[in-house]
Amino acid sequence: MRRALLTVVATTFVTWIGTRMTAVALPLVALAETGDAWTTGLVGGMAGLPLLTVGWWGRGIRDRLTSGPALGILMFGQAAGLAIVPAATAAGLLGVAALCASGLLTGAAGALLGPAQRALISDLADAGAAEGATSGPTAWLAWQDLAHRVSMIFAPPAGAWLVTTWGAEPLLWCETVIVALAALAMLSIPAAPAPAGSSVPADASPAGCSTPSVLAVLRSRPDVAAGIAMAGVGGISWFGFSLGLALLGVAHGMPGALIAVGMSGYGATSVLAAFLVPLLIERLPPMPTMATSWIVLGVTFTVLPAVAPDLLGMAAVAGVGGFAMPWGLAALNTLIGERTAGADRRAAFTAQSVLHSGGVSLGL
Repeated sequence: MRRALLTVVATTFVTWIGTRMTAVALPLVALAETGDAWTTGLVGGMAGLPLLTVGWWGRGIRDRLTSGPALGILMFGQAAGLAIVPAATAAGLLGVAALCASGLLTGAAGALLGPAQRALISDLADAGAAEGATSGPTAWLAWQDLAHRVSMIFAPPAGAWLVTTWGAEPLLWCETVIVALAALAMLSIPAAPAPAGSSVPADASPAGCSTPSVLAVLRSRPDVAAGIAMAGVGGISWFGFSLGLALLGVAHGMPGALIAVGMSGYGATSVLAAFLVPLLIERLPPMPTMATSWIVLGVTFTVLPAVAPDLLGMAAVAGVGGFAMPWGLAALNTLIGERTAGADRRAAFTAQSVLHSGGVSLGL
């Protein structure tokens, strides 16, 4: 199971790098081809629609995403969506319709893929633990989060450099190829064997229904619902950090400086914490860890205006929030992994993605 887990984590890491690199190129291509600034956000905006509604339209699909081949097919669909923009650009046909189609297709694939990857990692780690492995779902999901945060640090600057030296359109083709190769790698990952016994509560599915709704799963597990609600509130409040720092910088006559320092301090310490989380998170109680993490982040938001415009103070305070954040997310993954299995686990991870990621978009 270790090889399968490493493959899943590695493919997510590589695809995240590609996504963050091409986030630099996509607006440039859209602006150059259409000449309208408002089209630069079309792909991202359209991609958000499937994410916010995946709990409804994805209910019958997510329970089929239980193996590497199933996720690989989904990733091929994602690659097809990514190819729309560079292909339309090469043909001289890039416009609103192509940008919207790319956003909808990649957004739908991404909305299903994120929760499915975390559920598959949890299932494979459970199977590995049953065979005597020392690392369970919590540790493997923490390693995946580390890969996520590392890609956030170096991929955007690398993407900017590649755009200037290589060009925006080739970079979009590069991401398409990367996702397609990752899909090929996923085809070798089997489904995790069903556990012989489990201590988690029974599925929340009503009699005669094999696919539980997200709401049914959350109602049957109040602790999981509380943890996901905390993540959702944190996501909605994220604008207080990102947008707030930008406005605070303008108010102090330092446009761009405060958000650059704050994001740098936050990002550096969150990566540092992410290196420690896989080693320690299994020893910490999930609910107190989650609550402490979100409280610390909230206090950080409150203190930042008091230390502005001191750049060193801003970096230090933002760094405290960045260090706290990975612990709360890992604790939520722990809770979902311990309290759910099978279809309920996939539903819980879907709720986590919708409320946290969707909350960030709604807050902004």
